Amino acid sequence: MGNLKFPTLLIMTSTSFFLGLLFSLFPYDYPLLWEAGPVPAAHLDAVEANYKLLYHCPKICFQIFHFMILVGLGALIAKLYKPSESNMLFDGGSLVLFMVAVIIYLSNIAKGLRIVDRGVYGIGMPDQPAEGEQESGVPWGKGDGSAGSSVLGREDNLKVLGASNTILALVLLGVLVLQVGQWYAERADEKTMKEYAEKEAQEAKEAAGKSDRATSPKEGRKNK
Repeated sequence: MGNLKFPTLLIMTSTSFFLGLLFSLFPYDYPLLWEAGPVPAAHLDAVEANYKLLYHCPKICFQIFHFMILVGLGALIAKLYKPSESNMLFDGGSLVLFMVAVIIYLSNIAKGLRIVDRGVYGIGMPDQPAEGEQESGVPWGKGDGSAGSSVLGREDNLKVLGASNTILALVLLGVLVLQVGQWYAERADEKTMKEYAEKEAQEAKEAAGKSDRATSPKEGRKNK
């Protein structure tokens, strides 16, 4: 895919980064969401341990994650500066989908990671840690502070996280599809304009040739 603009490359890089992260969670989410029968307790333990590991990742991982969010948003906003009709359609739609992804992350995934880390299934997240306790882990997001805001059990909470990951992946795929669609549409327009310009040049050349042939006999008679 040649001739991609730099902001488009940034958007696709950021989106692909998040899709890669979500794909790494797919082996954990698939048995929860799509396999028939009860989910083995061992798999629930593995999913929970994986999410706890993610919640307690080094701060550099947290910083890279949020930096990539800013890269994607910044590139989309930059492309919408003095927008054309194509920008409004493709980049406007991409920005809406990207913001939907951010909202899903903040409202479902960040809060879900905190619930999994504390094991407060069916209780909800308090506004602050209990007195004398220090909140640990990377600050992935803040809950809304509503006691009893989560009334789901352990398995259901993990299923909600898995479903959120799947929805997030589909939304981000939509961003990629729009960006690739914009690139293809612009390339097709450029090809059409180039062919039209070449056709006009050829017609002008042929018209000039006919004009020269029409004037040549007259000049010959004058010379006689």
